[in-house]
Amino acid sequence: MSKTVYVGMSADIIHPGHLNIIDAAAQFGEVTVGVLTDKAIASYKRLPYLDYCQRSTIVTALKNVTRVVPQTTLDYRPNLRELKPDYVVHGDDWKEGVQQNTRQQVIDTLAEWGGELIEVPYTQGISSSSLIKAIRDIGTTPDIRRASLRRLINAKPWVRICEAHNGLTGLIIEHTQISTDNEIKEFDGMWASSLTDSTVRGKPDIEAVDISSRLVNVNDLLEVTSKPIIFDGDTGGKPEHFIYTVRTLERLGVSAIIIEDKCGLKHNSLHSSDVIQQQISIPEFCEKLKVGKNAQITDDFMIIARIESLICKAGMEDALLRAKHYIESGCDAIMIHSKETKPDEILQFCHRYAEFQNIVPLVAVPSTYDTCYEEDLAKAGVNVVIYANQLLRSAYPAMLNTAKSILIHGRAFEARQNMMSIKDIVNLIPE
Repeated sequence: MSKTVYVGMSADIIHPGHLNIIDAAAQFGEVTVGVLTDKAIASYKRLPYLDYCQRSTIVTALKNVTRVVPQTTLDYRPNLRELKPDYVVHGDDWKEGVQQNTRQQVIDTLAEWGGELIEVPYTQGISSSSLIKAIRDIGTTPDIRRASLRRLINAKPWVRICEAHNGLTGLIIEHTQISTDNEIKEFDGMWASSLTDSTVRGKPDIEAVDISSRLVNVNDLLEVTSKPIIFDGDTGGKPEHFIYTVRTLERLGVSAIIIEDKCGLKHNSLHSSDVIQQQISIPEFCEKLKVGKNAQITDDFMIIARIESLICKAGMEDALLRAKHYIESGCDAIMIHSKETKPDEILQFCHRYAEFQNIVPLVAVPSTYDTCYEEDLAKAGVNVVIYANQLLRSAYPAMLNTAKSILIHGRAFEARQNMMSIKDIVNLIPE
């Protein structure tokens, strides 16, 4: 009876390093490749460029591969205990970093039936991460970007989105990451906010900046980033106009638009309580959702219904009733909004929402209830967390303090400690 060999890999971009490992594995027996699913990869690093079906199809066609199975977690143990291979073959580059614990788990599990780990020397000069980075530096296509939000929602416990009001903040969202022992944390996409788009132009958030003007910022983001964009569509305007907004955003590669169920002169939902906020009727908003869904060309684009019942003090039952109707009308996700400083009513909505027979992904925006952790929102059922205005709110105090310092001291030296060097700002964006 021939020996069996297990190889686990992401296989996002096949290169000679992968082929070397498979060839080495084939010397010990029949090779089964466990291709990590999108969810498994997203648990510790960025979503793969190709989806699982594409990657598994490619690996199946490789010489020396006997069969391909999904590996649904970064943890090899479930597949190993099911298959009980004689050998596991892996590159020797996982002795440190996020996969160090995984390696030890493989060794311990193989010992249960006398299996052996064989480590192949790392292929110098070739790195999947470097190749993927090079591809992303070139850019992406509207189709790939548009579809990426749905893929992220399906792959991750929760999707982390942050406001970007110009190309520079888009680059911050694109590249900022931190490494922990178990994962690499980064933002998954960008929020094109009507509040920040208006504020950077010195205008109030009352839909004074039209869609065409706001698309200038969207185009800036599209040119320098590759991550998905969610567009803040305010009320969506008249249904006849909403059709063209949907088609334009979809054509550009934007992943989703969020529209709110308010009417009348637009006021920001986080305004003080003396500003009267009015909701549109349920049938009217449902009709707008249907018009938007009928206008889109692809299945990838998402129309997200934003419920303002808690903002307008219409109550929890009204919010839940609206959610049911909006889902029946075809919306792709529900955003529940609150301006309370504690997350209690949001969490209550989430728990009641989970009892629905038919649900879609849930979006939360913890601007005022910012003591609530992402993980707690996710446990309650939230799929997307949006940090809707934090970058602009951080930038304004810093710029104001620098301006005051210059006026006080009659020179810029005292403000130097709060600023990047001239050299750094000149070199910030490579030519």
